[in-house]
Amino acid sequence: MSQHPDINTNVDATSLTDDQKSLDTNATSGNEVAPDGSKHIRIVNTFMKRRTHMNKNAELALTAPEFAHYLVNNSFGDGNLEGIDDLRTLFAELPNGSEAPLTLEIGFGLGDSFIEMAAAEPSRNFVGIEVHEPGIGKCAYMAGTQNLSNVRIINGDAIQLLKQLPENHIDRIQLYFPDPWQKKRHHKRRFVSPERMAIVTRSLKQGGWFHTATDWEHYAFWMVEVLDGFAGLSNQAGAGNFTDRPDFRPMTKFERRGLASGHGVWDLIYLKD
Repeated sequence: MSQHPDINTNVDATSLTDDQKSLDTNATSGNEVAPDGSKHIRIVNTFMKRRTHMNKNAELALTAPEFAHYLVNNSFGDGNLEGIDDLRTLFAELPNGSEAPLTLEIGFGLGDSFIEMAAAEPSRNFVGIEVHEPGIGKCAYMAGTQNLSNVRIINGDAIQLLKQLPENHIDRIQLYFPDPWQKKRHHKRRFVSPERMAIVTRSLKQGGWFHTATDWEHYAFWMVEVLDGFAGLSNQAGAGNFTDRPDFRPMTKFERRGLASGHGVWDLIYLKD
């Protein structure tokens, strides 16, 4: 779970019929004319990859062989997602097997709550996707020190990943505290949009759910408007309503700090019809 993780995804509204295969790549904000007169696609990112400090434990987990099995792809590199087209096969040789309930968390930040959730539900498989190497390393380190067998970590763009996955593939998709992109001109970068939700719901199983939380009131009501109006999803709490924070979602230190300062936190759970 990340506190405004500058989360994975590129998208915008154009050419979505072909793009309904995932959540984070070449959706467009429109075509532009190149100098040679041809049209090219301008990509709109929902995240900004920032340089942040990496501690020794995170660096160890990205380089030491004892942590390598947690890292699905080049987690110290460019986030190449080539060949990652079935998350369930990542657990085929592990105790839970490939048919266990599967949760995908988008933008888990430093991974504290993601790992806490995985440890609390050992019979459920968890895949986290993130673009920031320090968070990827820390998450792998925590999984390794707790000897978790139900965790796998991917470096890359969540939208691109989702486009590569089969339909009806995932039981739960989590998006906690995504970047709210506060300025109006940046609202097109917000992860929760009709175009991106088409990609998200495609990968969800029938009866599966999309769970999101934010501490930005404007974004919270934006999400209710988008998600309540999206065909194929039903608000678990009823149209226009937020749900209480479920016990399985750990409260982060940022959340506690915000609540102590009088800030709100809003959870939403939508079920796929």
